[in-house]
Amino acid sequence: MDIKDVLNNVEDLTDYRLEQRLDEMIRKNPSFSHLNKENQELLLDLLKRYKDKVRKGIRVSGFTVRKDMYNLHSNRFKLNLTKIDLDKIRGILNSFKT
Repeated sequence: MDIKDVLNNVEDLTDYRLEQRLDEMIRKNPSFSHLNKENQELLLDLLKRYKDKVRKGIRVSGFTVRKDMYNLHSNRFKLNLTKIDLDKIRGILNSFKT
């Protein structure tokens, strides 16, 4: 399951079901299974913020993605994120830009 599968028919899903699908994607997708629990929660928090915008029909701007990626990149050592992790997170966040 990837982000495109999760965001398919996002308008028809309840908030609970959408959060459940996001959580399932992060926990079961092999691309993110190596992230520790704290980083998975951090990514889920970012996705929930973006999810709220998408559900309301608000487009996620490139500036928002860059700002969030800047914060993650500047704290990457404290968060124990690798460059590969950051690239995968950037890919997911960019998929919200429609």
